[in-house]
Amino acid sequence: MTITKYYDIASHRIALTIDDALLRKMRNYTPFEVAEDNSEAVSSALAFELKVNEGPTTIEGFSEEWCQDDEATEIVCGSVGTSPAFLFRWHTVTSGCLICSQDYSRALLTFKGRYAHSAIDNAMMVLFALSTAGKGTLLFHSSTVCHGGIAYMFLGPSGTGKSTHSKLWLENIDDTQLINDDNPALRCNTDGTITVYGTPWSGKTPCYKNVAYPLGAIIHLAQATENRIRRVKGIKAYVILSESVSGKRWEKRVADGLHSTLNLVLKKSSLWHLDCLPDAEAALTCRNAVCCQE
Repeated sequence: MTITKYYDIASHRIALTIDDALLRKMRNYTPFEVAEDNSEAVSSALAFELKVNEGPTTIEGFSEEWCQDDEATEIVCGSVGTSPAFLFRWHTVTSGCLICSQDYSRALLTFKGRYAHSAIDNAMMVLFALSTAGKGTLLFHSSTVCHGGIAYMFLGPSGTGKSTHSKLWLENIDDTQLINDDNPALRCNTDGTITVYGTPWSGKTPCYKNVAYPLGAIIHLAQATENRIRRVKGIKAYVILSESVSGKRWEKRVADGLHSTLNLVLKKSSLWHLDCLPDAEAALTCRNAVCCQE
């Protein structure tokens, strides 16, 4: 039986139409579910609507623009005529194809095989990042913790040790909890504050928390032979943040939205670079620097 469920992620309302049996296997979305509301006002305020059907995973006339390969997951971005389109692969197997409206507010995902969950997660992440790009929202590749009611985001290329550094905070710094280990969302509010949100997408770590905390600081990590931390500003800070944000930077509407939000983040928060070892001192060095600056 096909049903429609509604979710609230980073205060953006999302609608997902899917087979009930398949949805029951996707428990990472349960904490974000909200009551159904068919009012016209809510329907018009949806960030996006995704319909999911079992079907072919090829797209006739697909023109490839760019490909992102992250370990076993591959996302191929392109178009069919004037419609944005995506192919999702898991261990080289195409698990789904997504065709979107030009503003990413409506989309259809067709999937086939046992990797349906991977295809749906990728489709939801892509649509979230692109449909909210002009709404003060960024989807980060980050491991993020909360300490003392404040969020701290750890950035860096895959393999840098973001998850390890979060674990060091959890083990060595009291009053610390994990918010998300791979894809938290950040939103700039109209009052000038910045909020970090948990999401249904957390990589290999099952951490699907519907929580929101004010942003304290963002820390860019690099492996080193000693622990040292410094503040980063200007264009270098912009580049670091930009490299950790999901979005189609070659598409003007999306790029303009990302650029505007990144500038607000740089004005309202601090970015640090931490050269670190995988030890307790690294976490304490980081905490002592960034928490004292708030």
